[in-house]
Amino acid sequence: MSRGQLTAEGPDLPPLLTPPVDADRRLRGPYTAGGAIASALAPVARPELVARYDIELRAVAPDLHDLVPSRRQSIAAHLPPAERILVHAPRRTLRLANGLAEFVREHLADTGPRTLVVENASEADPTDRELLQVLRRRIGPELLTLVVDEQTVPEPELDPAEHDKRADELERQGTVGARLGAIPYHRERGTDPRRAVEALRFAVEWCLDTGCHHAVAELGLRALPLVDPETEPDLWWRFLHSTATALGSLRREDEAEALFDRARRESVSPVTHAAAAYSTGMLKVRHHDPARRDPDAALAWVNQAIAISTLLPDRRERAFKLGFDLNGRALIEVRLGRPAKALELVQQAVDLADRELAPDEHPIHRLVLLANRAQLAIMLGRPEDALEDLDRVIAADPGYPDYYIDRGNLLHRLGRLDAAVADYESAMEAGPPFPEPYYNRAEVRFSTGDHSGALADLDHALELDPEFVDALANRAGLLAALGEYGRARADAEAGLALDPDNPYLLCALGQVEMAEGRHAKARAALDRALERAPSLTAAWASRGALAFETGDPAGAVADFTRALEPGADPALLFNRAVALRAAGRPGEAAADLARALELAPDDEDIRRELASLDGGE
Repeated sequence: MSRGQLTAEGPDLPPLLTPPVDADRRLRGPYTAGGAIASALAPVARPELVARYDIELRAVAPDLHDLVPSRRQSIAAHLPPAERILVHAPRRTLRLANGLAEFVREHLADTGPRTLVVENASEADPTDRELLQVLRRRIGPELLTLVVDEQTVPEPELDPAEHDKRADELERQGTVGARLGAIPYHRERGTDPRRAVEALRFAVEWCLDTGCHHAVAELGLRALPLVDPETEPDLWWRFLHSTATALGSLRREDEAEALFDRARRESVSPVTHAAAAYSTGMLKVRHHDPARRDPDAALAWVNQAIAISTLLPDRRERAFKLGFDLNGRALIEVRLGRPAKALELVQQAVDLADRELAPDEHPIHRLVLLANRAQLAIMLGRPEDALEDLDRVIAADPGYPDYYIDRGNLLHRLGRLDAAVADYESAMEAGPPFPEPYYNRAEVRFSTGDHSGALADLDHALELDPEFVDALANRAGLLAALGEYGRARADAEAGLALDPDNPYLLCALGQVEMAEGRHAKARAALDRALERAPSLTAAWASRGALAFETGDPAGAVADFTRALEPGADPALLFNRAVALRAAGRPGEAAADLARALELAPDDEDIRRELASLDGGE
């Protein structure tokens, strides 16, 4: 298809949603295309729709801030940059993409089918590429025809003076978007390196604050050669630290560590060495490849950070940085199996902040410490202490969705199911759409027998993130239990392609193979699941059923016995009783059935089986 055809409304295509959108990141950086779409639709969309997706619209199109008031906010939005210490997870951009896709879909429901033409897609930032994938997946072709041109239009040749002039013109226009793309691009090619550094500084800081890690890495690596670590050490370190942080988030830990090594070679600043040591330790304990995690090496690095931070002369700076390092060491202690020591460290950090910082200083740091203290209290069997901390955290920052997930999970464990669901639904409302609250609500619904509700939640979680392995595993198991073996197999195989050793997916696959009569494959899958998770009850139960089905009642008894180790369950007791009877052990079978009837007095199958035993049949 030629470029001219792309930009025209063909006779078989719906009308254009917007004029053709240029996705070249050199224009407006991350979300160059997404921002153009949002900017075209927000002024004409229903006000209620604009308000519903305020976070997403403001993030992808920063120049819409006057048109799109901020309705949902974390307290971080009101803090100075130095106190906004939380770095967005890499999946933050997927949340934004899902929100924008829902906004577009709802708008199209009002207007009817449209065509969206996106040009220069080969030069798009990864945020826009992700957005285009989400638009394809979440908006059906009956509403949106998406035409994407990968061809790149060559840039006109400019001399340095012309680049200066173009950057000056763009700066006079005062848009944020240009400061993320075109202005840094032209300043780097102009005559004033200092103005290039300033342009890159703004873009790096904005992109890091928004969670656009690919852009931070690209811009930061372009900026570092322009700054002298000897004459401008603070600016150089800010670029290096931001860049390394982004690289670590993008699974490029080796490159991140190389930058921190460079900082150690170039700098003699205690603050820089402490931060580089802490960050190196976090790379080693959090490595995306579990096989490369090294908590012992991480402990050595973080202890070095603690040693340096302890000596910092400024009392308030020392309290904050040392508290940060102690919190990092607590994570390592958890990975080393020492949660009590971890709790002691987090408490030291809390006490430091309370004693040395002003009451309103570093609130995000304090909330992170309280949330971490809550998780450690849960590990140590003190759920009420954890709940008290999580209540405080949410009261202080009700606009941060992830804390609702933590509290909801705790409430679920405490059996307070309605309160847990309320927290999951608060998480759904507080920020852009993400799968975890739906996944967790599905578990509550499943536990209360609402299998259709659980399936709907898992469907939605996987619509938001098709690579959410835990949701694939749960949906595969649920579908297998419902007899939808084709869909269950598809989920199990999709999940195993992402995580080949996942025991829950292997268990679900084994259940499907067994239901479809492939006994050898079922046994192999269940054996693999138990090799990786020897306490997985569902796998023992399924393998017991398989053993019974293939004429091995003694093996079935053994497997059902393992499945019952966590606690009595009437269905498992019934199944073991049937196997015991077949193995010629009626007395033990009767005992299992009696216990099962105590647990489920209204179960007619248990009552009937017990009666048949008593009757000597």
